[in-house]
Amino acid sequence: MTDGWTAALEASAAAVMLRNSVWAYPLVNAGHILGVALLIGSIIPLDLRLLGLWRSVPIAPLWQVLRPTAAVGLGMAIFFGSLLFITRASAYAASALFISKMVVVGTGILNALVVHTTLPENLPISMSEKSGLPIFLRFAAGLSLSVWLTSLLLGRLVGYF
Repeated sequence: MTDGWTAALEASAAAVMLRNSVWAYPLVNAGHILGVALLIGSIIPLDLRLLGLWRSVPIAPLWQVLRPTAAVGLGMAIFFGSLLFITRASAYAASALFISKMVVVGTGILNALVVHTTLPENLPISMSEKSGLPIFLRFAAGLSLSVWLTSLLLGRLVGYF
């Protein structure tokens, strides 16, 4: 069922160029890694703070800087990851590890969208540092942390199996 579109992706000019270029594939791979680094590097401290660590650090500046940084990282990871995907689309589409990674990434994106659409934009900024965070926000932070770390692990495993 997926053979037709995956073969078409692999035969595309972009995929052929990426496979045949000495520089393009490594640069695209580096772009993907940079996106993942921005995403994970932003998510971990923000989620850990939302879970109660570093209580002396105000939430507001973390929220204002790390949330958009994570979004840029996610966008980069998706863009460059899509380019990596087209070079071996058939193999990736048949890989249980890759499919699992995509389900986990989708869960992480859905979790972030729920938090983004559920919270008033200024809630984390206006929250008193002494008041407890809403339980759903702590739950979302724990889910986020586990989902994105799982995605990172699955992404590394995809390259080796």
